Amino acid sequence: MYDFIASALYYSIILYGLIHFLLFFFVDADFTLLWASLVGRKPEAKLKGQVVWVTGASSGIGEELAYQLARCGSRLVLSARREGELKRVKRQCLECSSLKDEDILILPLDLLERTTHEAKTKAVIQHFGRIDILINNGGRSQRSLFLDADVEVYQALMDVNFLGTLSLTKHVLSHMTRRGIGAIVTISSLLGLAGGPLATGYAASKHALQGFFKSLQAELYDYPDIFISTVCPGPVQSFIVHNAIRENLHKPVTSAGEQTHKMPTSRCVSLILAGIANGVKEMWIAQQPFLTYYYIWQYTPTLAWFITNILGKKRVQNFKAGGDADSAYFSKPKNS
Repeated sequence: MYDFIASALYYSIILYGLIHFLLFFFVDADFTLLWASLVGRKPEAKLKGQVVWVTGASSGIGEELAYQLARCGSRLVLSARREGELKRVKRQCLECSSLKDEDILILPLDLLERTTHEAKTKAVIQHFGRIDILINNGGRSQRSLFLDADVEVYQALMDVNFLGTLSLTKHVLSHMTRRGIGAIVTISSLLGLAGGPLATGYAASKHALQGFFKSLQAELYDYPDIFISTVCPGPVQSFIVHNAIRENLHKPVTSAGEQTHKMPTSRCVSLILAGIANGVKEMWIAQQPFLTYYYIWQYTPTLAWFITNILGKKRVQNFKAGGDADSAYFSKPKNS
């Protein structure tokens, strides 16, 4: 009888591992997050009535977060630099949900203007009485080679992506520690875990966020009901590239490039909200083959370096030839 139980357990483990191995080639997030999205608490139940502050809410992931949170019944604070775009997002939130006008606060915010962050936080608390969740989504990307870029480009990326996020988090966290409860969710990137050419400053800022929030979580041992999470998306359909910094601060990006090979923004956001509803502390979100890239960097960095060198060369070649760097992995390099 004992031998039968041991054999059954042995083969069950093998079968379990084989199923997960096969599924891995078709999934678009880490298994913890996928499990939470399939059988965990539903965002519409967990997030209804919660006051959620979303930065970078005028486009991309932030805009889609606003729509899905509105449908969940969350009360919203929408922040970005462009007030007109925020008003557009608010109108669409009201159209797609049962929220009322007073349930959505438009709060223009520039992450670089750190001296305003305390007053902005007080404005939210005055309007809603509390902040339940802060989603740090605002930031800028990069499309430039290190040797060609001004040092000011790196200063700007760290100022907005890292120090701006840190500043706003500090003021909101002070409010949450007084209440003893809350959640701070920060949108990082695949490049916060790995690296990639043409984005050395962006990757550095995202690595800084990863280190900061992992360390912060450990400091908050006296506040077990304050939840810290980082989200690491791979390529997602958005216009973040439009706002990317080039070789200097005044050189614009002329095109966002091809988007069809990237994950739909709606899918990315639905996974984020599932992770928030179920307390997932780190979320890896990417379609294949990018998700595999996460795991290779995590478990076999020597192989990851080899792959990065090959694909990085292709990406740089396309960029130098005037092609779309993001789609370089899916096309032949152009001749410069």
